[in-house]
Order: sequence, then C-alpha cells, then structure tokens
Amino acid sequence: MNTQRLKPAYGFVPKIQLSFFATLIFCMLLLTAPLQAQGNSPQILHFTQQIAASDFVEGATSYGPLNETAPVVPILKDEELLGYAFITSDFVGTTGYSGKPIHVMVAIDLEGKLMRAELVKHSEPIVLIGIPDSKIKALTAGYSGLDIVAEAAAGGEGHDLDIISGATVTIMIIDDSIVRASIKVARLFGLGGLSAEIAHSGPTYELDMQNRDIVDWMTLSGDGSIRRLTLDVGQINAAFEETGDEKAIARPEPGPSDDTYIDMQVALVSLPAIGLSLLGEAEFANLQDWLEEGEQAILVMGRGRYSFKGSGYVRGGVFDRIQLIQGDMSVRFRDKQHRRLGGVAVEGAPTFSETDLFKIPSDLAFDPTEPWRLQLLVQRSVGAIEKRFITFNLGYKLPRQYLIAQPTDLPPAFVENVSEDSAARAALWQRIWRDKKVEIGILVTMLTILTGVFFFQVQATRHARAFYWFRMSFLVVTLVFLGWSQNAQLSIVNLMALGASLNAGFTWDTFLLDPLVFILWVSVAVTLLFWGRGGFCGWLCPFGALQELSNQIARFFKVPQWTLPWGLHERLWPIKYIIFLGLFGLTMVSIPLAEHFAEVEPFKTTIILKFARAWPFVLFATLVLGAGLFIERFYCRYLCPLGAALAIPGRMRMFDWLKRYKECGNPCQTCANDCFVQAIHPTGEINPNECLSCLNCQVLYQDDNRCPVRIMKKKKREKLAQSTARSGAAMDRIIKDSTTKKETKNV
Repeated sequence: MNTQRLKPAYGFVPKIQLSFFATLIFCMLLLTAPLQAQGNSPQILHFTQQIAASDFVEGATSYGPLNETAPVVPILKDEELLGYAFITSDFVGTTGYSGKPIHVMVAIDLEGKLMRAELVKHSEPIVLIGIPDSKIKALTAGYSGLDIVAEAAAGGEGHDLDIISGATVTIMIIDDSIVRASIKVARLFGLGGLSAEIAHSGPTYELDMQNRDIVDWMTLSGDGSIRRLTLDVGQINAAFEETGDEKAIARPEPGPSDDTYIDMQVALVSLPAIGLSLLGEAEFANLQDWLEEGEQAILVMGRGRYSFKGSGYVRGGVFDRIQLIQGDMSVRFRDKQHRRLGGVAVEGAPTFSETDLFKIPSDLAFDPTEPWRLQLLVQRSVGAIEKRFITFNLGYKLPRQYLIAQPTDLPPAFVENVSEDSAARAALWQRIWRDKKVEIGILVTMLTILTGVFFFQVQATRHARAFYWFRMSFLVVTLVFLGWSQNAQLSIVNLMALGASLNAGFTWDTFLLDPLVFILWVSVAVTLLFWGRGGFCGWLCPFGALQELSNQIARFFKVPQWTLPWGLHERLWPIKYIIFLGLFGLTMVSIPLAEHFAEVEPFKTTIILKFARAWPFVLFATLVLGAGLFIERFYCRYLCPLGAALAIPGRMRMFDWLKRYKECGNPCQTCANDCFVQAIHPTGEINPNECLSCLNCQVLYQDDNRCPVRIMKKKKREKLAQSTARSGAAMDRIIKDSTTKKETKNV
C-alpha cells in the first residue's frame, strides 16, 4: 500500500457552493430593504419643537422664525438676539458607523463662540448600549465656549479632542461636524468678525428717524438703548493671571477686589430718540451740525480708576484704548472724530468722569441696524517702557423699536456644498491615518507574517513546539494590541452599518475613519477567497484570542476539558447561523432593535469596554468565557454570528491548502481527536465552515511520533535500515569467512 498518496492539495471548490454566497447577498438585501431615505426638511424645525429655548440656552425665552436662506433659527431673549441654533446634519455630512446621521444641536452667539452643544439623536450602537449617555453629554457639553473664529483660522484643528474609549469613530464624527458646521454658520452670519455671506434672518431694517420720543435713564438702560461694561479690580487681576504672564501677574492692580476699575457705557446717539434723550435738544442739534451725511455717532461714558481715553491721543491724535468693530470692519477713532461733553441731560443718569462723542465716517460701510461691539484695551505696565495688554468687548445692538422692517430680495435658499463636505471628511480620515502610522505599520506587519505562515505552512509547522509558542505569541499580540489597546474588534454590527450605508448612498469616508478596522476588513475579504474564515477567526479576532489563551491557562492548571459527542456537537453548529439570520431578520423591523440584540456578541464588553459595563453584560461575557475554559472556543463554535456570516462566503475559497493523507479518517482519527474546535469529521473531511486555520493538523501531518501514517513510514524506514544493516553484516561475515579460508589454504 502506498502510504505517501495524498488527497489533492489544491482544487477548486464545487460550484454548488456559490449558493451560499447567494444566501449572503439575500441577507444583505433583507438588511437594506426596510431602510428609508431621509427627508430633505431641515432637522432644526423638528428639534426646536422638542427642546425649549430656555432649556437649551440659559436666559433664552424663545426661538425666532426659520431663516429663509439657511436652516438656522435665532435664539431670542424677548426681543434681543442672543445667537443662532442649528443641527449639524443640516450643514455637513454626519453619517456615523451605524450608517445613519448623528444629529447634534448647537447654539452659537454673536461673537462666534459656542453657547451649547447637545447630542439629540443618533443610531450609534456603541453609544446606545455600550457607553453611558452621560459620557457623551459631558463630552458635547465641553464644547461650550469654543471659539469658532479661532477654529476657522486654525482650519478646525485649534482644540484638543477628547476620545472616549470604544467610540473613537463616533466621537471624531461628532467633533468634526460640530466644528465644521459652526464655522459655516459663523461665516454665513458674519459672527465674531468673520465675513458675512448672508445678511440675517428675516427682513432688512433701517433706522426710525421719525421717532423723537424722550425717555429717562432707567428706560434707556432697561431696553438696551444703553449697553454697559463693568469691571472691578478683582476681575482685572484675574484676567491678567489667566494670561500666564509672570511680569503682569507680579504687578497686580492695588486696592480691594470689588473696587470699580471701569464702568463704561455706550449708546448710538445719532438716532433721534436716543440722542435727544441723552444729549438734550441743543446738544443734539450741535451733533447734527457736526455729522455729515451718512455718518453715525456714539456716546461713550465712563467712570472708575481706568480711563477709556487715556492720554495717548493727546500726543498721537489716536484713541488707542477703544475701537469699534463690526464684522471685519474696525474703527480706530482719531481726535478729529471726537468731541467732549460736559455731561448727559437725561433724567436719572449717574455721574460720569468721562462723557465723549465719537463719529463714525460714512466711507466705512458701518450699518447701525446690525450688531457691533466696542473693544476696550486694558494695559498694565511691567517695566519702564514695557506694557502688557488684554481686551474686553462691549456688545451693542439697537432695540427692535428703533428699527423699521424693509422688504428685501432674499438670496437663493441655502444649499449644502457636497463636494466641499466630501473634501472635509476626506481630510479628516487622512489626518487620522497619518496619526496612526505606527499602529498601521504593526498591523500590516502582523498580516504579512500571517500570510507568510499560510503560504509556507509546511515549513512553519515543521517544529511543533516552536509553532505552538509562535501561535500563542501571535494571539497575545492580537488580544493586547488589536483588542485592548486599539479596539480593533470586528463585529456583526459592522455588516449592519455596511448594509445601511449601501442603502443610504455608500461612501468610504465613515469606514476609513478607523484605519485598523478598515484594514482588517480588507484582509478578511482577501482571506475569505484563499483560506475561508480561519484567517480572521483563528488568528486576528481579539475575543477569539482571549478564549484560546484563557483555555490554555485553564489546561495549565489541570482544568478538565470536555469533548462533546459528535452527534451533539454537529447539532449545535447551526445555532450561530440561526442567530445570524435572526439578526438580519430583525433589521426588517428596526435597525436599532437589531443592534440591541447584537449584544449576543460579548466583544464590546470584553474587548472594547474591558468589562466596564452594567452587570448583566459582564455576567453574560463571564459565562461565555467560563464555558470556554472547559470547551475550547465554545463561543466560536456555537454562538458567534460574525463567524457564521464569514463562513457563508468563506465557502467560495479558491483553494484547499490543508494537506491530508488518504488514511485520514479511515482508519486514523488522530487529527479529528486533536482538533480543538472539532472541525474534522470522523470520516476525515475538514469542515471549512468551522475550521479556524490553526494549522494544528499540519503540525500532526509532519509529526513522526503522533501521526500513524508518519509512524508507519518511520517504522518501514527503520526496518529497511535494519534489514540493510543485517544484510550488510551477513555479507561482511561471508566476505570475512571467504578471506580467512583463502589465507588458511595458502598457508
């Protein structure tokens, strides 16, 4: 009998296996069929009905009407405009890992700073189940105070990003959408000095020059006709301390911290109603004679130890401590644009040490109906001629009663720039890949080594002990590096996200945001064609590695190992396929519901969140791992829906790389008994759906001490050697005897 005859080492899989791939396509259709395309109506309208303005922004009383040029609503405090509210998904692409948009509601003030950011709707499974909602709320709340003007100057990278373990992709999408959408809104409305692209919400206005009603100081202060900036000594000292300038900190402003440093108030007095009330008829008439057509004037009043004028203007003719700013236009007043007043004429006014008029030239395109601010420069001497400076802003906007609405031709409705958004998302994932160069290099090295092992498996498995420690070391790297360090655990949820993305309009951007997961999925696609599911399940799955390593430790401590009867084992195989098909069936009802039931995977608990979850999840994961101490790879064998999903197209593999003897299974059962997942039938065939490509059977294939075929070959070689040795010895004796006889005869 020729014991060296082998079963075919390479051969094409029968065409009937294509039906399994068709099953996968059908399952993908089940996933994508129930999904509906989203409407085009602005999301902000939906959420402003659910979230009151007072709950969203402190001090707000209501939302204004939807802007006719952009999906934005004003945030109002009575008649005063505090800022604007919008939903990020109305401005930029926010598709998450679930394949659905992540909606964040944002409020931005007139200075271009965020007042509030709140995650209001999403379908991200890691947030829905794995990560406490409080963590996401705390992260989005941390965007309050973010300076969008500075972000625009820094290209959206002017802040540090906090990452929540296990939700890297989701958090990066949230961060990118908040910053980019806020920059768009700030530019659209000219917030914080950025160039305005559209005017404002609603109609345009002009000044009511016919209103000449005179009111008292209390009324002017109460309705916002006069705006005020008050700073005490303590606030000034604290502001310089925040700069971190040691010289400035070493010279604090002396005196009690509650002493008034400056009380500065401002009003637009070229408007008759305000000007007549503050200046009186005679002084207002003088003001009209002083102003030329198109010029405006403001009244600045101040008291306290710091002067808003200073004395520098006496020498240089320029008031260097104040400037008026509107959009990207600024006015630095000169002495020719200045007049002193002896005081104000309005009833009930306090006493000021400084009351001065400043006029705004007509050639500067100043619009008194739009918000503006007066910036105060505070200086502190730190040496003989050396000074340090900080600035404070006093915002001003005319009350609504002084304005007359005018009809206007509005620009075309706001349309999202799709190409710009795609470019921004591409820039985001490219930046992530650059930041992950080392991690990507390690993963590519792992894949290269594993590919080499599979291609040269005969050489790799020649020494059983060396290969065992190589495999254990590889699994440790998979668990610690890919799993616990990088959270690169593939999941059935990834396939759900792919299906949702195919329905909504597939783009690579979201999947490229996690480079290690993306590379792993590419490697899975390749290995399915060559080796089936075993390339990933047996070597690159962190949870699979955790099961196998924990079982090896259990074996070391003599924990008994259970081998299920073949009949029972064979009937438990279909469970994982039933779970897989059940999850896809649930997508016909609800994707979020299917994602909840996907918790049958303990990957999130053990690998992503490292057991930092509610006790039911931890208990389930512990029970699964506990069963694996007695039945090696228990979860992989019977419960894993991802393994089932990969097994179906895995039957399309082009080659059968595992070498077998014709005696395998009849009569030899060594490999079948030694296979730790019982993937070898008693008849000797290897089930490709269950094989994890551990290559243990290839180690046995070359083992002269365990494989019966190799043992028989070894014995035959030894017998042949012994027979040859005996024949040689007999021949030597014959030759020796013949030589001895000849010698005796000659004597």
